[in-house]
Amino acid sequence: MTIRQDADAIISASLKAVLPDEAVAKALKGKDFGSGKVVMVAAGKAAWQMGKAAADILGDRLTEGVVVTKYDHVKGDIPHTTCYEAGHPVPDENSFKATQAALDLVSGLTKDDTVLFLVSGGGSALFEKPLIPAEELTDITKQLLACGAEITETNTIRKRISAVKGGKFAIACKPAHVFSIVLSDILGDPLDMIASGPAYPDSSTCEDAARIVAKYDLKLSDLAKGLLKEETPKELDNVETQITGSVINLCRAAAKAAEELGYKPVILTDQLVCEAREAGSFLASIGKTQQGTTESLAYIAGGETVVHLTGKGKGGRNQEIALSAAEGLAGLKDTAVFSVGSDGTDGPTDAAGGYADQDTAGKLKEQGIAIYEVLKDNDAYHALKKVDGLIITGATGTNVNDVAVLLIKR
Repeated sequence: MTIRQDADAIISASLKAVLPDEAVAKALKGKDFGSGKVVMVAAGKAAWQMGKAAADILGDRLTEGVVVTKYDHVKGDIPHTTCYEAGHPVPDENSFKATQAALDLVSGLTKDDTVLFLVSGGGSALFEKPLIPAEELTDITKQLLACGAEITETNTIRKRISAVKGGKFAIACKPAHVFSIVLSDILGDPLDMIASGPAYPDSSTCEDAARIVAKYDLKLSDLAKGLLKEETPKELDNVETQITGSVINLCRAAAKAAEELGYKPVILTDQLVCEAREAGSFLASIGKTQQGTTESLAYIAGGETVVHLTGKGKGGRNQEIALSAAEGLAGLKDTAVFSVGSDGTDGPTDAAGGYADQDTAGKLKEQGIAIYEVLKDNDAYHALKKVDGLIITGATGTNVNDVAVLLIKR
């Protein structure tokens, strides 16, 4: 097998290992919902997969359900359930329509009823009822994306301008009980930040929100500024939460797959937080240092990097990791870097991530493409496409951050 074939095999095995089906089944095993209704609300990039698994287990015990996920992520009908596809990372009208359907579903329930709430990353955009005009919500979301704010900072703001985030959805479900199953896409698994914590007490404060606005010089209306001064729920008495998976599982799955292919795996971190291009450059530098090895090595880094938007090109953080590694890999022997988003999408593209090896920089140079200029314009997608460097998986049904891997094949 070539090093690219090894990369593809590791990606496939890793993603398969972190699908949420088994985790949802484990969370529901032996669960007694009493005699009341059971309604299901699933929100996030993995919502369809989680909802389908839950519906298959519950059968006719499920009264009704609403699933909202990204466009092209619904893979078929789910019994007793209406599925919606909506905008991500920026909410759209379908996000609002699906969320209102969920709110209608949980209204009028009794204390004997249960809301099965299935949460995964991406829910912040997909599950939304804004307290400000939709146009301003879109503008604020784009400001936060463009300035490189960390996901916890972004969600601290989102909670305060939403009618469902920061524990507010759980309040809307009262007096019914909420059983929440959470698939984590945030490092350290902070339950109040995943999908902006619709059914979990909020640990962030108004002071935190004010600091973030000042840090990134966010432009807000007077209405939005006023909402940031209103505190979110700090206690919820009708919620039970179970977390089912996170990026460490993805890293371990990648390590296992690499080992089965003859690589010695090293998990560098499952807490990677830095600029995407810095991560790519760092992995390439390890490749240079380890060129003298006589054994195949796989260095694995899980987490979620950030991209500062300086251009108007097309790409995503994982594609930028691969492309920024390309120059450092030039001239090395059988050495590659790839990075993928576990949900199968990277930025506003159809790619899950990117791949670069010792030949990538040379191939781009032959076509008159300067990597520095491409990165400056945030146009990694088109550059990698020209050298077969895109990784395309389609929607995976899971979402547990990203994994970047340096392979040295001997």
